[in-house]
Amino acid sequence: MPRRNFKNTRAKKDKNITKFTKSIIEILFQNPNKPLNYKQIASALKLTNRIDTELLVKNLNVLLADKKISEVERGKYKINATNDYMVGIADLTSSGSAYIMIDGLEQDVFVQKGKTRNALMGDTVRVYIYPRKHAKQSKTEGEIVEVIERNKTEFTGIFELGKNGNFGFVTMQNGNHDFFIPKERMNGAQPGEKVVVRLTNWPEGSNSPFGEITEVLGSPDDTDVEIHAILLEYDLPEKFPDEVEEEANQLDTSIDENEVARRRDMRNVTTFTIDPKDAKDFDDALSIRKLENGNWEIGVHIADVTHYVRPGSLIEQEAYKRATSVYLVDRVVPMLPEILSNVACSLRPNEDKYTFSGVFEMDDNAKIVKTWFGRTVTHSDRRFTYEEAQEIIEGKDGDFKDEILTLDRLAKTMRQKRMKYGAVNFDKVEVKFDLDQKHNPQGIFFKISKDSNKLIEEFMLLCNRKVSEFISLDKHGKENSNTYIYRVHDDPNPDKLLDLKNFIRQFGYELEIGDRKTTIQSMNKLLADVKGKPEENMVETLAMRTMAKAKYTTENIGHYGLAFDYYTHFTSPIRRYPDMMAHRLLQDYLNGKKSPIAAVYEDKTKHCSSREKIAAEAERESIKYMQVKYMEQFVGETFDAFITGVQDYGIFVEIPETRCEGLIRSRAMKADHFVFDEKNHALVGKRTRVKYQLGSPVRIKVLNADLIKKQLDFELVDA
Repeated sequence: MPRRNFKNTRAKKDKNITKFTKSIIEILFQNPNKPLNYKQIASALKLTNRIDTELLVKNLNVLLADKKISEVERGKYKINATNDYMVGIADLTSSGSAYIMIDGLEQDVFVQKGKTRNALMGDTVRVYIYPRKHAKQSKTEGEIVEVIERNKTEFTGIFELGKNGNFGFVTMQNGNHDFFIPKERMNGAQPGEKVVVRLTNWPEGSNSPFGEITEVLGSPDDTDVEIHAILLEYDLPEKFPDEVEEEANQLDTSIDENEVARRRDMRNVTTFTIDPKDAKDFDDALSIRKLENGNWEIGVHIADVTHYVRPGSLIEQEAYKRATSVYLVDRVVPMLPEILSNVACSLRPNEDKYTFSGVFEMDDNAKIVKTWFGRTVTHSDRRFTYEEAQEIIEGKDGDFKDEILTLDRLAKTMRQKRMKYGAVNFDKVEVKFDLDQKHNPQGIFFKISKDSNKLIEEFMLLCNRKVSEFISLDKHGKENSNTYIYRVHDDPNPDKLLDLKNFIRQFGYELEIGDRKTTIQSMNKLLADVKGKPEENMVETLAMRTMAKAKYTTENIGHYGLAFDYYTHFTSPIRRYPDMMAHRLLQDYLNGKKSPIAAVYEDKTKHCSSREKIAAEAERESIKYMQVKYMEQFVGETFDAFITGVQDYGIFVEIPETRCEGLIRSRAMKADHFVFDEKNHALVGKRTRVKYQLGSPVRIKVLNADLIKKQLDFELVDA
């Protein structure tokens, strides 16, 4: 027998030995307290022939040897109920591997290609954690043994015809498997069209899930088609259910004098909003007046959303389901219907509004002397854009000039104190687009945070922090057990900090790792030093990756990045559900109610954190699409750029004028054969020793703008 065939036979035999192991584990998981013999397992798996039954017995012996199951009685088996089996959320990669995110584990569990069972992106899965081979093993690895719950059953992708047109495929771009589509379930889709596919089943042994096309969206070149696909992919509803809109339209949005009498009336205090020029919902305003004692009374006034949105209402249920407004490049998917978000709750100029306020008496050095929280009624005297407020800060005359300059001075004092205390000074640039009437990008610009932005930011941070302290601490400053909604941010991962320290050394930068204050001061110096340098974006991105992800929870651990021991989200209830919960709890405590059970709120915070993550992913997808769409017009043109990432398959390069990133594949680098130097994040020419390293400037040509993959391909112009 030829050697090649022998190898194939052996591979087939090895595959057969473990043919039923995953199915056995699944059956035993479903019967954790009941030992089963091989006949009962065979019956559950509907095995009838002798060969399969013999294989089943061999599989049981393999699982016994691996200690995944135990023989509790002679011939009767149970799953080993240990910490080796855990439940988490599957995050699939484009290469076919996966990471399983498990609550309580610092590190995601890596699952290599072929061990992901039939999991799809976002599914809840049970994963078997492999024992560590040695103490220094850094990566936690495992395999998926069961899909417990599907995250969703409808997906978007590109339809392609198979051989002879007898079947088709819907190709996925986000790590999910491509779908096999029988001819009778194509529903008129044409090759190359963006479609919605519904999962029908996933036969045992099949590499692909089976599906049917439920909707044809159109050409992926069409911006509206792609944005619609993003909405569907991330389960973001385009409009509110009719019954929710109807309930919203029936709300009494007038200002009632009986309600005013129950509130602190602050309509006679100078009040204004400062927001982006394209904003429609103004959910925060500032008031300012000088007191007789020389101190300043600063009011942070937040739209009183919960006055209108009552627990148990249809609006409330829909708001919780959405949990956040989503800001795609060309549209907003709001959390609340327009009558609330843009009218009743929006603190529009020259209108009386119900608000929930934090009122702070502070001296000229921004030291807080007195704090008050409660429901108010306010009247905004002026709507400023950030640009208008910035012009006044920079010396131009305008309405309420003295008030804006005072607020700016106090904000700068608070910011200086915060930085001195140990806050991280991340100042990331946001990419924005000029769009035409058809929502196609005509230009790219950057949103940079200036003094007017930071003015608002500081007073919102102050209110969020002080509300959290007010609820969490008694009058003696000792922590109590009141349930509240916290926005927390854990300490950075020490290993990631060390990796960053070692990496930036090659660019001549240092990072001192010590206690919290030392590390933050050094981090802020690093972020200041890279400003305006080619490696700025890359170093900022890597520094941010050392940080933990902020999340909502009832278990307070403080906010590392802001250097606050107590912090909540209170100031944006129009667009964030956690802020609504924070408002309700504050009012309950002001009314003298007892602390509620934390577990109920903890479940809600997890939902809100999950929805926040989905919103961020959808927003990134829309930005990537628009960047590629914008760069279509520049195919064939050359640009100066710099390297932002290095992998064995190529280098990622960014054009600074547009922040558009593309890939130069190593196989297309003809000047030499390039080898990946992982330690130094570089590709090195084997013959020429030419090195392409993170941060290095390069000249590139735009080869291709692939809207389907949302990917730009570049080539080097000169080596």
